[in-house]
Amino acid sequence: MTGSAHRRTGASRYRERVPLVAAAVCPHPPLLVPEVAGAAAAELDALRAACDAAIGRLYESGPRTIVVVGGDDRTAALDFPYRGTFAPWGLPMEVRIGPPSAAGSDLPLSLLVGAWLLRRARPEEPRPISWRMATVAYDEPTERCAAGGARLGSNHPWALLVMGDGSACRGQKSPGYDDPRAQAYDESVTTALASADAEALLGLDPVLSAELKVAGRAPWQVLAGAVRAAGGDWRGELHYAAAPYGVAYFVAGWEAA
Repeated sequence: MTGSAHRRTGASRYRERVPLVAAAVCPHPPLLVPEVAGAAAAELDALRAACDAAIGRLYESGPRTIVVVGGDDRTAALDFPYRGTFAPWGLPMEVRIGPPSAAGSDLPLSLLVGAWLLRRARPEEPRPISWRMATVAYDEPTERCAAGGARLGSNHPWALLVMGDGSACRGQKSPGYDDPRAQAYDESVTTALASADAEALLGLDPVLSAELKVAGRAPWQVLAGAVRAAGGDWRGELHYAAAPYGVAYFVAGWEAA
C-alpha cells in the first residue's frame, strides 16, 4: 500500500528552533533480519524493501543527527556507544555503533532492529551523521510522549526513526488471538501515517492500544510530539501496511514540505 498527503501541524516559527527535516516509521519483528527468519525470509521481502526505502529517504533528507526511538519497559536516553545481539532469537550476530572496546548501552529489540536497518542501508560508520537512541515506556501517557518528542530537537538538521508494531490481534493465530477491534485500529494508524496526521496519532487510546498489544503507540506519539513542535507543512508517504503474521506492520516516511 502506498499513498501521500500534506498536513499542517503547527506554527512554522518553531522550525528554526527544532529543525526536524524527516521521519520514518518501521516495525521491529526480529524476523525482519533474513538470517533470523531462515527459510521463511522471503515472506517478509516486501516489508524489508519498504524499510530499506524509508531508511534511504531518511538519509537522503540530509540530517546531521538521526534519533532512533523505540518502545521498552522504561523511558530513557541511552548512552553512546550502542550494542545489541540477536542471540535471543537464535542468531549470534551483534550490531554495534561506536568503538568496539568502549562500554555502552545494550539495545532492546526495537532499537536493535532500528540499528540493524540503519547499518544495513549504510554498513560503514555513518559519519558525519551522529546517532542518538532513546526508549519510551510502552505505557507512557500520551502527554508525556508528546512532550518527550518536543524535547528531541537539536540546533542542526536532524531526522527521527520511530520503531513500533501495530496490533498483535489480527487473527486466531496472532500472538494476541483475534480481536474484532484490531482491524479498525490498524486502519486508523494507516490513515494517520499516510497523511502525516500528528493529531490523529496523539488521539490513539493508550488503554485500547495495550489491550490490542500494540508496541508502537508510545513511539508514534513521540513522533507526533516532535512534528507538532517542529511545525510547518508535512508530507506523508505510506510504504507498507499489512499483518503477515497476525501483527500489523507499518512503514512510512514523513518529510517537511
